[in-house]
Amino acid sequence: MAAIKNVLLVTFDQWRWDCLSAMGHPLLQTPKLDAFARDAVLFRNHWSVTCPCGPGRTALLTGTYLHKNRALRNGTPLDRRFTNVALETRKLNYDPVLFGYTDISPDPRGANPRDPIFNSYEGVLPGMTRICRLDDDFGTWFADLTAKGYALPDHPWDIFRPSAQVPGKRYSFAPAPFKAEDSNAAFLTNRLIDYLDARQGQSWFAHVTYISPHPPFVSPEPYNARYDAADVPPPVRAKTPEAEGAAHPWLNYRIGSHGKGANQGSGLVIGQDINPAEMDDSEIAQIRATYYGMINEVEDNFQRILDHLKAQGVYDETLIILTSDHGEQLGDHWLFSKTGFFDESYRIPLIIRDPRAEADAARGRTIDAFTESVDIMPTILELLGAPIPRQVDGFPLTKWLTGGTPGAWRDAAHFEYDFGDPTARSAETALGLRTDECGLAVLRTDRYKYVHFTALPPLLYDLREDPAQLIDRAGDPAYREALLEMTQRMLTWRMRTEERDLTYCHIGNGVYELPDDRYRDL
Repeated sequence: MAAIKNVLLVTFDQWRWDCLSAMGHPLLQTPKLDAFARDAVLFRNHWSVTCPCGPGRTALLTGTYLHKNRALRNGTPLDRRFTNVALETRKLNYDPVLFGYTDISPDPRGANPRDPIFNSYEGVLPGMTRICRLDDDFGTWFADLTAKGYALPDHPWDIFRPSAQVPGKRYSFAPAPFKAEDSNAAFLTNRLIDYLDARQGQSWFAHVTYISPHPPFVSPEPYNARYDAADVPPPVRAKTPEAEGAAHPWLNYRIGSHGKGANQGSGLVIGQDINPAEMDDSEIAQIRATYYGMINEVEDNFQRILDHLKAQGVYDETLIILTSDHGEQLGDHWLFSKTGFFDESYRIPLIIRDPRAEADAARGRTIDAFTESVDIMPTILELLGAPIPRQVDGFPLTKWLTGGTPGAWRDAAHFEYDFGDPTARSAETALGLRTDECGLAVLRTDRYKYVHFTALPPLLYDLREDPAQLIDRAGDPAYREALLEMTQRMLTWRMRTEERDLTYCHIGNGVYELPDDRYRDL
């Protein structure tokens, strides 16, 4: 096998970790992804360090935690002082290209606020060359649909409004109004294949971002009927929304009157305005079934890419990383979308294929250690032989990919979420908080999960006794020592990951760069 020549970084948007048959899902079958995992390394305990889309992708592409980059929400600018995987690989003579979107809002300081770059939060990661644009207006995809004779809606997202209802089926069963071969995913895949054909043997770095299985939950035929709603496993949740919400003020707010606006704002099902806490169980089951079919659609398109790489003879020259930006509640805990502190919003799949000969022994390996989205950037850079910037909070996964086991690896996942809304101030008003008090951070080990709120009570779950995370132990005297330990561990984590760009410099008789010893014990 040759050395790494190309890089393919693929994300499925809002893809939760258990929705992969290689992870033991009781219904969903993903045979093509499973086959890819057998030729790669599957990380079974992988976590996005934040959500929603913009923050999740910022962490993935810069290798930094939310408390460092502070790109808190969709539309929060990313400080231009941060480097990223595209800028760093440009130093290696790659031209990183984008198919889809990165949702990175540009730093407005020093710029004219009337610059059209600020008309949408869906900016492009600095250093990325956008080849195929798929933002909120779906411009290039819509041009393709028009050329094929489709009538386009007045409002772009209405393209996902289900077609005529099917008797005896719930609303989200109805297929999309476009054929599978004309879908957003198929279009994106076609454009990537065209680009690869044009490279004619030159090296490349492509970032491909499929929007599925992000809502609206609608899928083209035949994927809409792939799974019967009657066979779908039920949501993990308390008996009632009220019982779930009683666990914490934020959860009560999120499930309660706010739930309708928050979840419908995510476009669960275009044309159906309903609070998920009031949704009929059969409709929730159908949404889950539709979500599974959406995963199969992007799975098939991902396989088209793999097949094309093999046909071109470059599969064994290409580093391939398949992951997501965050998860999806999918009705668990009476919630949809990506939000809060439950595992469903943060635990995601990760499959990496290192094409080098030294990775052969690890093919088909599964890793149960905690890995995080901030590990992707340093992994790419180390495999390409590039230095890892001081800003990076993650650790390279390289040793896992070649059959080894890193020393001193993390034994917990860390993630953060900002629920402030400085525009509408909904959370601020409902909970009596300032915007800068609307934050939470989570430390999750195999045994405990600790949730620290900036200005609300904490939560502690005993995952051994309560894997569904329904019983808060923070006020239980029997868990006082566990609560203290988790609080101290979170403080230690935050202190270890503070800003460090200049902390390794020493001024005196010139500028001396101290050695970076963060990876010494790996």
